[in-house]
Amino acid sequence: MSATASSKFWHGKRVLLTGHSGFKGAWLSYWLHKMGANVTGISLPPTSSPNLFTLAGIDRLLNNHFLDIRDSVGLEKLVLKSQPEIVLHLAAQALVRQSYSDPLTTFSTNVLGTANLLNALRGVESVRAAVLVTTDKVYKNLEHSYPYREIDVLGGHDPYSASKAASEIIIESFRDSYFSERGIALASARAGNVIGGGDWSEARLIPDAVRAWDQNLPLSIRRPNAVRPWQHVLEPLNGYLVLAEKIFENVRLSGSYNFGPHSHEVSTVRNVIEISRSFYRAGDVLWGDGFEGPHEAGLLSLDISKAKDALGISPRWNIEESVERTMSWYKGCLNGASANSLCDADIAAFHAAEAV
Repeated sequence: MSATASSKFWHGKRVLLTGHSGFKGAWLSYWLHKMGANVTGISLPPTSSPNLFTLAGIDRLLNNHFLDIRDSVGLEKLVLKSQPEIVLHLAAQALVRQSYSDPLTTFSTNVLGTANLLNALRGVESVRAAVLVTTDKVYKNLEHSYPYREIDVLGGHDPYSASKAASEIIIESFRDSYFSERGIALASARAGNVIGGGDWSEARLIPDAVRAWDQNLPLSIRRPNAVRPWQHVLEPLNGYLVLAEKIFENVRLSGSYNFGPHSHEVSTVRNVIEISRSFYRAGDVLWGDGFEGPHEAGLLSLDISKAKDALGISPRWNIEESVERTMSWYKGCLNGASANSLCDADIAAFHAAEAV
């Protein structure tokens, strides 16, 4: 039986959530609200239109603040005002291709922004635990066939990956230098490629597919044979929540954790698109040769045994189920269903699902 986020635990908890206007942040905001948490959200305004934050009315479900986490003074004021018990840090420049075109914004947001948040938390007596989200791309990827473990070497070819690997070092430094002696738990979460309804970001596989096919246009795929640890958005979010619960109760569980599918469940981009097309029941594809655009890793998988053993977390939906639920969400939204009802249905189904 896989561990699931506990409404009993989260009810009434003061939670600081950065990046709450983004795709994963909006889903997490909604889930925390359903469990009765008192959430303060800090992020930039949504960057896409449409976006889940607006469609689901997230600003009405929490204490909403639009602020750049690079603003250390403003961030410290909001952190002190919110007096959180738990911090979930998702705010980031999260796109690999954008990191190539604007590396300084990527580094300043992901590295300095993380340091700003941790420094602000040093003056907060209420905080007990913080989960800071990085990425599966923090590892020095040598294109090996074995899945990466939390003890493997960090690295980063592209600016996005490098910025997140640097964030991991900063998190460890703050934990060892300031928080451990106060009994405050810090953990980093390294999640695989995430899909799910409500993502309209540019240069992401499923949103690009939905945009193209909805307009009867062909979808262009640059690297169809790239292998990634795809997972539905609720899988890592449940991981972050359970991780926060566990380290809140036991500071010795602090550290880094991978969240993704089983290593044998990784999938090529081509397979994800073919499954998506079968469920969407439409869509032409132009397959690239794998050499277009800047460098991106061709093979990546994660070893999730630590999360299974220490936290009791196992994946629930395989790639087919994850894609089907994602495409059903988009089709429902395009046909007039409310974002809230679609999210409610997925959350309920996730709670009812058995580990795969």
